[in-house]
Amino acid sequence: MGSFKKEGSHLKLLTSHRELLVEQVKNTQCILDNLQMNGFICTEDIEIIQRSTTKTDQVRKILELVQSKGEECSAYFTHILHEAYDAYIDLRPWFDDIQYTPLETISAIPVINTDPISKYCEKLRCELGRDTQFITSYSKSEETPLEDLYMDTQMEILNDRGESLGYLQSLDELLGDQGVFNQQAETIFITGDAGVGKSVVLQKLQNLWSRRELKTRAKFFFKFRCRMFSAFKETDEISLKDLIFKHNCYPDGDLDNEVFTYILRFPETVLFTFDGYDEIQMDSDLDNVPEVVSPEEKTRPLLLLMNLLCGKLLKGSRKILSARSGTEIQSRVIRKKVCLKGFSPEHLKRYTALHFPENEHRTLVTDQLDANPHLCGLCSIPLFSWIILKSFKHLHSVYDNFELPDSCITLTNVFLLLSEVFLGHSTARPGLLKRSTRCPTETFKAGEQKLSAFARLALQGIERGGLVFSMEEVKSCELDDEDLQFGFLRPASHYDACDGSATFEFLHETLQAFLAAFSLVLDSKISPESILRFFSKCEYKKSSHLSCLPCLGKSRPRDKDPFQTNFQFTNLFLCGLLSKANAALLEHLVPPVSLKQKRKTLKSYLSNSVRTHLKGLPRYPSTDINGDKVHAMPNFLWMLRCIFETNSEDVAKMTANSISADYIKIAFCNIYSADCSALNFVLHHRRKHLGVDMDNNNINDYGVKQLRPSFSKMTVVRFCVNQLTDSSIEVLAEELTRHKVVKVLGLYKNHITDVGAKLVAKIIEECPHLTTVKLGCNNITSVGGKYLASAIHKSKSIFDIGMWGNTIGDEGADAFAEALKNHPSLTNLSLSANGITSHGGRSLAKALKQNTSLHIFWLIQNKISDDAASDMADAFKSNSALTHLMLMENEFTIHGAKQLSEGLTNNTTLKEVNIKGNHVTEEEEQLFEGDKRLRFR
Repeated sequence: MGSFKKEGSHLKLLTSHRELLVEQVKNTQCILDNLQMNGFICTEDIEIIQRSTTKTDQVRKILELVQSKGEECSAYFTHILHEAYDAYIDLRPWFDDIQYTPLETISAIPVINTDPISKYCEKLRCELGRDTQFITSYSKSEETPLEDLYMDTQMEILNDRGESLGYLQSLDELLGDQGVFNQQAETIFITGDAGVGKSVVLQKLQNLWSRRELKTRAKFFFKFRCRMFSAFKETDEISLKDLIFKHNCYPDGDLDNEVFTYILRFPETVLFTFDGYDEIQMDSDLDNVPEVVSPEEKTRPLLLLMNLLCGKLLKGSRKILSARSGTEIQSRVIRKKVCLKGFSPEHLKRYTALHFPENEHRTLVTDQLDANPHLCGLCSIPLFSWIILKSFKHLHSVYDNFELPDSCITLTNVFLLLSEVFLGHSTARPGLLKRSTRCPTETFKAGEQKLSAFARLALQGIERGGLVFSMEEVKSCELDDEDLQFGFLRPASHYDACDGSATFEFLHETLQAFLAAFSLVLDSKISPESILRFFSKCEYKKSSHLSCLPCLGKSRPRDKDPFQTNFQFTNLFLCGLLSKANAALLEHLVPPVSLKQKRKTLKSYLSNSVRTHLKGLPRYPSTDINGDKVHAMPNFLWMLRCIFETNSEDVAKMTANSISADYIKIAFCNIYSADCSALNFVLHHRRKHLGVDMDNNNINDYGVKQLRPSFSKMTVVRFCVNQLTDSSIEVLAEELTRHKVVKVLGLYKNHITDVGAKLVAKIIEECPHLTTVKLGCNNITSVGGKYLASAIHKSKSIFDIGMWGNTIGDEGADAFAEALKNHPSLTNLSLSANGITSHGGRSLAKALKQNTSLHIFWLIQNKISDDAASDMADAFKSNSALTHLMLMENEFTIHGAKQLSEGLTNNTTLKEVNIKGNHVTEEEEQLFEGDKRLRFR
């Protein structure tokens, strides 16, 4: 309706939207106050309106009164609703729809929000905005504005079975309806690996809400970190009101009851975030504890959280819950599920530009990253990217000619780099000239005492499953307030449960795990056997990674330890610190004899564990190639990571040759691009060929580049659903055509275009053993389709081609028709969902007349109609190979069905022609009841 600048437009507006306003306006006092303050109504008018007993009647009376006073009063009334943001937040979509812009004369009249609920909302926004303004950096004196460094990561939407539904394009979509699989549930579940950015995403949401830039009608936003629920004493009990006000923002004056009453009346106006659900410790059994439904009742904090998430308490409110990958929660609790996948290569470029706005420095860093795929792979995890880029920036400012580490860098090296920067804070003095050389050994030797103290504190926390430390615990490790300047520790906020005393936490849990591992190495009192203490906690159990609270996972027992990932990282860093590559540094901090003994103990344990693990893997017959297949568990990935961190060629060779099967499946294991270096470190030692299934991970182009040396061994290369682009296909084409051992190539659901399709065609044409190629759901058009069809036509080995979900159209179908003619080996072909019309359908049907190899042909979800039916029926007469023709969801009618049915009378080979989902009615289907091969279901 525009900006209502025409005379009379606001009067008409209030008339045409009268019922919406009556329904949505819940606060009348703010309207009456402003109308009276600016002389539009008098006290008598207010008394008349307030005689009405219900809010809706009062709103109707106000509308009648305002409209009776003319256009200016109507315009100002509308302006009150617009300016008193929190009082009338439910009307924001309406203002967007009508594209409201106030008249200049009206906007000059002040609007004061006298609504007590809005005043509290404003205070909440101010406090949340202040708390979320900065990303914590190296020290208290150095904080980076969130706006300067935040960037969205890959946010994958999952259904209730964990299957991908695509990706969110922005944070606004997180609260939307896309991907909702349980309308009755109230909790949005965000999951992802350590360091992938879950907490920062929540911080960004909170900051957007504080600035009124988040698309939500929530008036209240309360943020919590789940670790606080473990900080309460066992005897503590709190109510919902305590939780909301005492641990967030308390209303001014005596408004707490009024605000809380409003929250209880309108729970849909409340949004909670609970960060780090996997961090909750719970020793007691809550299975038999009664449910809490009364908001006034005091109960144990964990039970309060449990009832909030389940919707038993404050039903209708929205919750966002984050947890590390592997933390399971029953679908009945989850409204939608989003998995954070870190940075894509394009994200990394933009993130690097945020760190280095100067072109000279940005080019320098980008060139070094481009030359090192493994380093780029590490940078796909936002935390590690932040550490690497910030460390580069700091060390480059202190030392001449500092460069990023070489291709052998491990995750341990990344955290050693961070520690070097932290320890350097104690020796750096402003005004000094740059030193010409960098010597990490000197830095670590100078800071050894403080490093040992931080490491001892970290180990104590890991051992007790603690992430928050009291001042007494900090001081017991000979650390004080000044040591916060190093950057390892930071004050922990929102822990009023700890009697108001100061509490601290490490910059990140992963840093705590690194320092705990450092303590195991540094402390000479810890025996070689004792350094293995956390490995036993990470042994694979069928019950691992289960829900922390019984209400969210009653069907399974809770794993006794919610901190397993922290133990895994501690073990990983232990392997890295005890590697030969870091011996030169550690020998200055640890007695050589102790270091040697601990290294020997670790290496022996790793070797025995790997042998035992691989020997115990169940074997299955493979459907892709002749031979046995083993399905590795996620623990196998942690083993590979540990072996890579040790940089032990002996253990890597032993592992490679202990994989006795012909095929290993490591799909759905949260493998990131950097993990491909660990996999390659083992596989390139293997003497025999091996099939590798890595479907449904997140290896992207950097991961493929790191696997180069291993492609000479791979007979099966399955990289479906892995964010690959044409850059990956270029690597595959180069390596696979060089070695010519590949039999199966799976690239379904990636980002491959016609450029990549041409390269895949090269692989098909030049690899004589290749039997199966899966290229569905990519971005291949008729151009790429022609390349592929030509290569398939020339191949004498190809058996199965999957092209579902591309856009090759009729031109591509014509090319595939040529490939089908007299083909010697192609048995299975899918061209489903490719935009093929009857023109392409007729070409393919005619080609079937000259084909004696194809058994199963999928043409689902195309646009083939009756025009092609006669050609298909004609093909049935001469084709004696085809057994299944799948034509579901096309455009056949009863006339086409009759032609297909008549064609079947001359064919004894076809077992099924399925035309389910075409334009044939249920009544018309009954005409074909005698023909069991023409199916409609």
